[in-house]
Amino acid sequence: MAVMTTIEDLRRVYKRRTPKMFYDYCQSGSWTEQTFRDNTTDFAEIRLRQRVAVDMSNRSVKSTMLGQEVAMPVGLSPVGSTGMQSPDGEIKAARAAAKFGVPFTLSTMSICSIEDVREHTKDPFWFQLYVMRDNEFVDNIIQRAKNAGVSALVLTLDLQVLGQRHKDLKNGLSTPPKPTLKTLADLALRWRWCSEMARTPRRTFRNIVGHAPSVGNLSSLSSWTAEQFDPQLDWAKIARIREKWGGKLILKGILDPEDAVMAADAGADAIVVSNHGGRQLDGALSSVRMLPSIVRAVGDRTEVWLDSGIRSGQDVLKALALGAKATMIGRSYIYGLGAYGQDGVTMALDIIRKELDTTMALVGKRDVRDLNRDVLLVPKDFEGNWT
Repeated sequence: MAVMTTIEDLRRVYKRRTPKMFYDYCQSGSWTEQTFRDNTTDFAEIRLRQRVAVDMSNRSVKSTMLGQEVAMPVGLSPVGSTGMQSPDGEIKAARAAAKFGVPFTLSTMSICSIEDVREHTKDPFWFQLYVMRDNEFVDNIIQRAKNAGVSALVLTLDLQVLGQRHKDLKNGLSTPPKPTLKTLADLALRWRWCSEMARTPRRTFRNIVGHAPSVGNLSSLSSWTAEQFDPQLDWAKIARIREKWGGKLILKGILDPEDAVMAADAGADAIVVSNHGGRQLDGALSSVRMLPSIVRAVGDRTEVWLDSGIRSGQDVLKALALGAKATMIGRSYIYGLGAYGQDGVTMALDIIRKELDTTMALVGKRDVRDLNRDVLLVPKDFEGNWT
């Protein structure tokens, strides 16, 4: 195994080993991909203050998320079709996260079901919910999450309608892949992926198939999901779900201070500043650019986390210094998963932790909870002068 020192190293291996349609599904955004690119490049605009002659011993990157102790303030975001990036991918990622000491979030659109992950892991995990038109399905999946001991519900708010992702359409994205000539030619180059996938029964959306009315096969699944995302999701429906769930609630997809205030008013235990990784509204501002104004808007009424664009421990540090209580990563751990399975997820987390720890020392801090804007050099117009 080659020495992996950056998340980019993992991405390059991931690209070689994973079928093109699933690599493109991860490594792309909607329409022109402007927001997808800005999520990462905007981090580079923020620079760091080097400090010297300070005690750098006994450092700690440990923190808490929703009162849960974590090895570092980084959680694994929900990613659809993770089990197509690596066979049984959700189980592998959940195990890696638990062993490392950070939260894992299972997507509604996962390949491994809630019950699959519960059966193959020991630690509680979080579950992400997409709100569907079918209230019975929503109520049932919430109950299934409760039965599995899920410790927090992540409600995604920014996917009432699906942003167009050109690569997915051109690749004919499907789960599992359809046996077209183009797809078969690509799979022939990914023998390791094919070999592992042949040995698992988990190859479709197991949270849905067999659980949603009239969905018993792939063809009925496709038509059901195309019709089910609820375009009428509003704060009243969010309140209903909060009451039905009755536990810790995280609202993900907040990108505007007004929405952040309403999320706090709705009783969210945490909000996630996110633009869905640049996969929904292209042309929206990056998560990190919107973070400071959202932190100012809600104060300490709820925990504010940042998702979208994190590719390093320095990115984590910058988000925390701008006021985020914690962060979440998606692509960064998927690169590791597709490259080396469970071990690759651990590699990704370790790369981020080491860089966070070293950078924290070089800016003169010993405890990740002490990070603040004083360690940053932020352009005066970073938040923009928009009208």
